[in-house]
Amino acid sequence: MKFCPKCKSLMIPKKSGGKTLYQCSCGYVDKDAEVTAIKEEVQQQKTVEIVEEEVETRPIMDAECPECGNDKAHYHLLQTRASDEPETKFLQCTKCKHKWRDYS
Repeated sequence: MKFCPKCKSLMIPKKSGGKTLYQCSCGYVDKDAEVTAIKEEVQQQKTVEIVEEEVETRPIMDAECPECGNDKAHYHLLQTRASDEPETKFLQCTKCKHKWRDYS
């Protein structure tokens, strides 16, 4: 890469006659500069296999499932009513995946 000494912009290689010269958009031509060859190598991309794994991030609490009687359930809290009322607890059984709500 070569920059113009007059306007400081990037100079572009141009062919003139049998020679390659650097020429700027402002009109400046550098006849003494050597033009270097630009080589581009393309490397093969490595194949990456993405394995998606479902990870449970909700906490577990003691709660009896109304369907199977299991004593553990995942839960999360959500404000479903007015802000002056308590949030709703949503539970999901760790065994049968049954979902239910607890309003207490």
